[in-house]
Amino acid sequence: MKKFRFGTGMALLLAASLILGACSNGSGESGASGDSAGEITIGSKNFTENVVLAHMIALLIEDRTDITVKRQLNLGGSNVVWTALENNEIQLYPEYTGTIVASYYQEETGTAEETLNKTRELVEADGLKFLEPYGINNTYTLAVTQETAKEHNLKTFSDLAKVSEDMVLGVEFEFLDRDDGYPGIQELYGMNFKESKGMDHGIMYRSIEAGETDVTNAYATDAQIKVHNLVILEDDKEFFPPYDASTLIRQDTLEQYPELEGILNELEGFLTEEEMQNLNAQVDVDAMLEEDVARDFLIEKGLIEG
Repeated sequence: MKKFRFGTGMALLLAASLILGACSNGSGESGASGDSAGEITIGSKNFTENVVLAHMIALLIEDRTDITVKRQLNLGGSNVVWTALENNEIQLYPEYTGTIVASYYQEETGTAEETLNKTRELVEADGLKFLEPYGINNTYTLAVTQETAKEHNLKTFSDLAKVSEDMVLGVEFEFLDRDDGYPGIQELYGMNFKESKGMDHGIMYRSIEAGETDVTNAYATDAQIKVHNLVILEDDKEFFPPYDASTLIRQDTLEQYPELEGILNELEGFLTEEEMQNLNAQVDVDAMLEEDVARDFLIEKGLIEG
C-alpha cells in the first residue's frame, strides 16, 4: 500500500513472475491455449479475507465463462500485488478504496462515496478499473485486550495516545511504514509506543493474547476480534479512511473479455461486514479451506450452483 518492506513477499512475487511468464504469450498478454476461450490470472494479498474474495471472483468467472482461470494467491503485501497487476503478471484481484487513494496514490480520502469516486478516477488514468463494491468496508482500527482497556480506561485512540509510551505495538509489517498506518497515527494522535514490532497477521493475535504486545491493528471484518475477545478502540479523530472492497482489474483485460465486468458486478452489495467476519472465522478458526468457504457462500447466495 506505499513504500513497504519487501522481504519474502517480493520473493514470492518473483517466483510468481517466473510461473506466470511461462503462461503468457510474447506480447505479455494472457493468451488462449488450445480450445480454451482464453486465460486470466487472479491474484491476492496474503491475508484470509483477500484470499477468500479472490476465490469468489475466480469461481464466479469459472461458472459464467469458458475462460481458464489461474490463481496466484498469497503473493504478499499490498505493494507486491499492485506491482504484479501493473506488470500484467496478474490481471485482477480484490482491493480496497482507502488503500488505493491513500497509499498507492498518496491522495486525500473523504467520505465513502468521495473515496470511491477518487479511486475510479485515479486507477482509470492508469489503465485499470475498480468495479462495483462488494458491500464491506474493511477499515483499519486498533484493538487491545479487555484487561488493558479496563486497566487504562481505554475507549478511544486519544485515550491510548496518553499511555502509549508504556506499551508495545504489534502490527503487520507494512502498517509500520504506511502513511495511513502507524506514521499517520503518530502525527495525528501523538502516539509513540515504547516499542513497535512488525509481524505476520496471524501472529499479531497470538502475541497480544500472550502479553508480548499490548496493542494491535485489526480489520473491521477480522474474525480474530471475536475469537480473542478484544476491545476495538474508537477512531475519535476519524484517521482511517473508508476501505470499501471490490475487484480491481486491468482495462485491457476487460477489452479482451468484456463480459467480465457484468459478471463481476453481480457481486455488488452481496456481502456485509458480519458475514465477512464469519467467513474469515471459518478459515482462521475452523480450519476450512478458503476456496471451500468461498464456494459455499456463493452457493448460499444463489450466485453459483452446488
